[in-house]
Amino acid sequence: MQSQRYRFLEMINSVAPLCSRRLETPIAASRPVSRSDPADFLREHSVAAKTGGCFPGGGLVTLEGGRRKAVQDLRPGDRVLASPDSDSSGKLVYSEVINFIHHDPTTRKHFYTIRTEEGAELALTAAHLLFVTEGKGNCSGRQGGAMQTAFASEVRPGQCVLTARGEWGPQGRLSRVVGVGLREDRGAFAPLTQHGTLVVDGVLASCYAAVDQHRLAHWAFAPLRLLYSWAGPAHSSPGDGIHWYSRALYWAGTWLLHSDHFHPWGMAESER
Repeated sequence: MQSQRYRFLEMINSVAPLCSRRLETPIAASRPVSRSDPADFLREHSVAAKTGGCFPGGGLVTLEGGRRKAVQDLRPGDRVLASPDSDSSGKLVYSEVINFIHHDPTTRKHFYTIRTEEGAELALTAAHLLFVTEGKGNCSGRQGGAMQTAFASEVRPGQCVLTARGEWGPQGRLSRVVGVGLREDRGAFAPLTQHGTLVVDGVLASCYAAVDQHRLAHWAFAPLRLLYSWAGPAHSSPGDGIHWYSRALYWAGTWLLHSDHFHPWGMAESER
């Protein structure tokens, strides 16, 4: 069994250099954004969004035990508040961080900000997936109608997202989106957990981006979870840039799936 693990690791390491070329994304100098519709601004500056999906470095997650930690400080092996499901049941668990899909502490990017009536505010890039209700429905209570994944750039006021606070215990609740804005921030981080979800700044989000189907993306990342279960955190040190496995999946997906399944700003055209 031990020899099989080492052979598997050697195979992974031999393939990784083929997919390790880092994305470099030019971005304008820091300045306030005054457009009424964030999507209009990013359409004119879409190169700044073409690096998958991620959170800013200062986004906060909740660790097992209740302590909060910045996304940029997470390490493989940390257990963060997440959900085992992508519906509106509100059930929460602590899920182990196994690696980073995207890890870049120095870049500056434009992030959508999703504000809820509960006071939570989540920042994430345009192509990142978020769980929302279908249409503008009832957000009262802990449960509601079916939820779907939507790109951050598609979320609109009136939809519901799943929010979580410590005083609510191991249960989240639906909260109405009251505003969508845009801001520039430092860092680009996309932690990958065992369950494929995590709560950042009080809002449940997917770990995945670029493709519109959370369940498909979670299934596709199963080999990386298997590698982690074999090798553990010692072989999951995050390098800067987009993880080679994510880049390879994106390349394969563009051959297997219709282009309608991908966010138009999911990854730079020249790096596919």
